[in-house]
Amino acid sequence: MKSGAHSDFRDTKHFMNRRTFMTTAMALAVTASRRGWTAEPHRIEKVGIQLYTVRDLLNQDFDGIMSGIAAIGYKEVELGFYTDRPAKEVRATLDRLSLTSPSCAFYYSDLRDHWPRIMERCHTIGHRYIVIPSVDKEFREQADGYKRAAEAFSHAGEIAAKAEIQLTYHNHWSEFVPDAKGKLPYDILLENSDPKLLKMEMDLCWITVGGGDPLEYFARYPGRFPLVHVKDLKSVPDRALVRSGKFDGDSVIPVMTEAGSGVIDWKRIFAHSEQAGIKHYFVEHDQPKKPMESARLSYEYLSRLRF
Repeated sequence: MKSGAHSDFRDTKHFMNRRTFMTTAMALAVTASRRGWTAEPHRIEKVGIQLYTVRDLLNQDFDGIMSGIAAIGYKEVELGFYTDRPAKEVRATLDRLSLTSPSCAFYYSDLRDHWPRIMERCHTIGHRYIVIPSVDKEFREQADGYKRAAEAFSHAGEIAAKAEIQLTYHNHWSEFVPDAKGKLPYDILLENSDPKLLKMEMDLCWITVGGGDPLEYFARYPGRFPLVHVKDLKSVPDRALVRSGKFDGDSVIPVMTEAGSGVIDWKRIFAHSEQAGIKHYFVEHDQPKKPMESARLSYEYLSRLRF
């Protein structure tokens, strides 16, 4: 073949490759414009449940209720101080049902007074997080009580970290009521504790009751919220009443409802899960009329949710 022929062949091949590329690119562009060029939506890989939801049933038939929880589809459970079942028995039940328990709630006073026993229990069951469910009365009655609590929690968190356990704090509504200086207790806890030693389990229902916005905290403290509680509200109490000091938190229980059947915008919140650092999502209902049915309904909603 003459050199000119070689050149013509190369030019033709280049033209064909370029035409193929352009045709493919145009087809992709048309497809993208039709479908919307967006990433695959996110979902909750492992929906969990705080067993406080079924606490009364749990104490009557631990293995039976845990079997029912697994049958619904839950993969993770969060335990608490409402059951003292031996750790080895709990772990055996979890293993049999292919469940894990990443976290458990203990009062701060328990950590202070019974740490060796709690640490052993956590390691046996497999807890990687300890949750302090509220600020103890001993702190609330002191001047600068929340600041003192934050310092104490950081110290406890340092001890927990040595045992490869992360300390976290669970909020209620009162942490979003300004103190006499106009400061929110939740902000005091976050600002006065070591972010590596104290992280947060944000109860997304209670912060809504208190008038706080989860997204504001996710933006200000990214990565500090590895755990969340997921429960919904049929209606939100008047913010002025909540912050008046005359509000009774128990009045919220009748308007609590299953995830997806209330007013909380879960897609809006969970779209920021990565920024928040959320790793575990635990369904909770403080006082459901039918605990197992409540657990099922919330699971079905969250397992289908895309954000």
